[in-house]
Amino acid sequence: MTIAPAIRSARSAASASSAPPGGNDPAFLANLGRAVREARERQGMARKALCHTAGISERYLAQLEAGDGNASILLLRSVAGALRMPLTELLGERDPSVERRLVRRFLEGLPEHRLEDVLFRLMREFGHEEAARKRRIALLGLRGAGKTTLGGALARELGCRFVELDREIEREAGIGLPEVFLLYGQAGYRRIERRCLDRELDATDPMVITVGGGIVSEPETYHALLLSCYTVWIRATPDEHMARVVEQGDLRPIQGNAEAMADLKRILAAREPLYRKADATLDTSGETPPSSLARLRQLVHP
Repeated sequence: MTIAPAIRSARSAASASSAPPGGNDPAFLANLGRAVREARERQGMARKALCHTAGISERYLAQLEAGDGNASILLLRSVAGALRMPLTELLGERDPSVERRLVRRFLEGLPEHRLEDVLFRLMREFGHEEAARKRRIALLGLRGAGKTTLGGALARELGCRFVELDREIEREAGIGLPEVFLLYGQAGYRRIERRCLDRELDATDPMVITVGGGIVSEPETYHALLLSCYTVWIRATPDEHMARVVEQGDLRPIQGNAEAMADLKRILAAREPLYRKADATLDTSGETPPSSLARLRQLVHP
């Protein structure tokens, strides 16, 4: 089996162009040979060593690197394996940028579970200017960490808008948050939350915004926040989270729930890897609001 039909099909799909009817594609074969030769030279492999590892003849390799004749897909796969690179990289259009090839090879070598995190970090680092993101500061974390107190105080200091996303959701729905969940369910609440967040992110003026603790469980919504704002995870110990909520007069976390503290700890443990995607972390445990505010100010405007 020869590779010419597969090559023509791949090139047609990628660039809407095709090889000359009924014949080889000299330019493509020349690029293919160059790709093999450059990969071999980068790894310091002699032709004889590559032939031995791939199980091919030196004559075949010489013709391949010279761009002469056709290429067997099975033998070419052996060459790619010996060079420890994907066959698709040999067959793809040649990228003149060494840097792009290195980035592509780095991403291809990552385990699947790391890809999302690495790609996200690249998007956040190079997709938005740091100064522009710091015009919008987002505080996230569980209730009781001090988001509202710190967010309102920071906004007053900076002379910018203070937005509580939960209050925007209530205004959008015309009812309180408990009723939103009862009437629309979790999915409905998340849709309203995303709509309200998009509206705030569309605004260009500086602001400090606080968001609900569960926003991290919605990947697309959370990524929109991380990419558009300078985010700070406001955290505290489970005991302080619970005590502060109760001090605010909200007894729901403990009423009829003997396992409330265990539940809170499980939620924190499950969400911690997500919260850590924020730009910075501020632990308010054992701190007074003025002390925490001073540290928050240093985080967002060092």
